[in-house]
Amino acid sequence: MQVKTYNTVIIGGGVIGNSIAYHLSKKGEKEIAVMERDFPLSGTSGATQAWVWVHSKEPVSYALFNKQSSDLYPNLQKEIGDFEYMQQGGIVPIFEEDALADAVCLAEEQQQAGIPVQVLTREEVLEIEPEISSEVVGATYSPIDGSVHPFRLVERYMNAARKNDVHYYFYNKVIKAKRQKDGYLLTTNKGKELFAKHVVIASGTWSKEVGELFEVHIPVKPVRGQVLITEQMQPLFKHVIMGMRQLKNGEVLSDFTEQEAGFDKRSTFDKMEETAKRAVKIIPALKDAMIIRSFSGLRAIPEDDFPILGEVKGKANLYVACMHSGMTLSPLIGNIISDLILYKKTAIDYSRYHVNRFLG
Repeated sequence: MQVKTYNTVIIGGGVIGNSIAYHLSKKGEKEIAVMERDFPLSGTSGATQAWVWVHSKEPVSYALFNKQSSDLYPNLQKEIGDFEYMQQGGIVPIFEEDALADAVCLAEEQQQAGIPVQVLTREEVLEIEPEISSEVVGATYSPIDGSVHPFRLVERYMNAARKNDVHYYFYNKVIKAKRQKDGYLLTTNKGKELFAKHVVIASGTWSKEVGELFEVHIPVKPVRGQVLITEQMQPLFKHVIMGMRQLKNGEVLSDFTEQEAGFDKRSTFDKMEETAKRAVKIIPALKDAMIIRSFSGLRAIPEDDFPILGEVKGKANLYVACMHSGMTLSPLIGNIISDLILYKKTAIDYSRYHVNRFLG
């Protein structure tokens, strides 16, 4: 079989891989391919509430990193087309006084760093979101948090990348990688062979497995979240509430779970019940809502919870882009990795998240 040659091959067709493909092609790189082991949106990017979330993330340096990405979304939507980006603001409701005191400290620290966030009293919470339980003691709020339509965002990235002649290979799992003089020879389960001068591992929960093909340790694990979706309801809340989101069609999505269950994506009754009770505690009007379906998704959680980025030490032109919060971070990561491939440097400070922190 003939070996196809590319300047860059991106392993992973989720929101991060597609953002990198788009930004790299936008900046003029030619001969780019995206390899996806399954179908588009078959992984984490297709099983998410799709928040664009900044406030409440810790430490402040990480919140600022997320803000850098969030700030890119309005212009990105103008570039690639509507993906229902909305900056409706985010609320973290608080039900315990001790937790409120901690939130005040974090909010003050974030305010000093330039992140717009404020602490709301019980009365202020109920004024802007009357359906939140009257048992709330306060909340943190930021106007810059929001959401996207995950399917449309990935589709827009893909369409824009394809217009720039990016090639896609679906149902092609990379099973072998061999270092050659000027790059890497990749072999898929379908027998395809691709040679790439640059390779990006953007494989989400599968990044550890893919890294092993290159003899690189990428410490990431899948963590399951289970989302409940209600019937269409009248508007109950207009902000993104931590753990909850109401769609334009009236459906309410809720998820408060984190489970280490390997790659098992089944929904379980115990976690569904836990999520339903938590949702009703926050929005009592959901008590009689009908659940029409549920789904589970696997978050890619790095060992220390923070993104794993950059060129691998001792592996020239091999890059890693692995993290959770991919919906929030995709525009920024696309810019970082494309800069590194094209220019070997970037103006964006990602040093805290460099892959080499795990490589000794």
